Amino acid sequence: MSAPRFYCPPPLPLSTNFELPAAAAHHASRVLRLRVGDAVQIFDGIGNALDATINEISGKRVILGNLQTCMTRQDSGLRILLAQAMCSSDKMDLIVQKATELGVSEILPVQTQRSVAKLSGTRAEKRTEHWNSIAVSACEQCGRNDLPRIHAPQGLDTWLLAMRTAPGSKFILLPGGATQLQAQARPQTCVTLVIGPEGGFTADEANIAQQMGFAPVLLGPRVLRTETAAIAGISALQTLWGDFN
Repeated sequence: MSAPRFYCPPPLPLSTNFELPAAAAHHASRVLRLRVGDAVQIFDGIGNALDATINEISGKRVILGNLQTCMTRQDSGLRILLAQAMCSSDKMDLIVQKATELGVSEILPVQTQRSVAKLSGTRAEKRTEHWNSIAVSACEQCGRNDLPRIHAPQGLDTWLLAMRTAPGSKFILLPGGATQLQAQARPQTCVTLVIGPEGGFTADEANIAQQMGFAPVLLGPRVLRTETAAIAGISALQTLWGDFN
């Protein structure tokens, strides 16, 4: 059984002892019920991790010792940007969690004409913070040391225009997509995958995306729910060109 993992914002400690941040300490002592002598691992979200041992638990404090660099890296060699159309909160939470576990580098929520959820201002900021916390938990669970970058929600049309000259491969998942994903050329640098909302993209949105260089693709003969499409699309990318092969 692997050691429990805790996110600690960088920089990771260089000393022989380290006090866990308050939230991590509470989780370690009150939720997981860890004890002195138990092995743990801490990571900084930018690719670094340390193995450690709990030396002391005192009140709300958890002190680690025997810090040693952990060389294992679980980040994907394929850089994937998932542009996910805004959907209901529970579905967005699931998508962020699973996309993190599957190794995406960036997650960009986009507002589309048929998006169920509409966020702006303070609500958008709070929701982005919430998604970041989900990504942290997912990294702790799956052994990933680099946190995906989660962008604040943007309007689809504005973002598409900005992506006209973006490098890398660009795909939009459409039920009537022109080709299967596996028929596309292997990405040379990075890949951007756009997933629609519950009601799908409008014809205008799909046309604009294709004008901006996004190749229409499909994943099999069935119409997938938005959360299924995101998970299946990322998995297909990792299988074809990433760390699943």
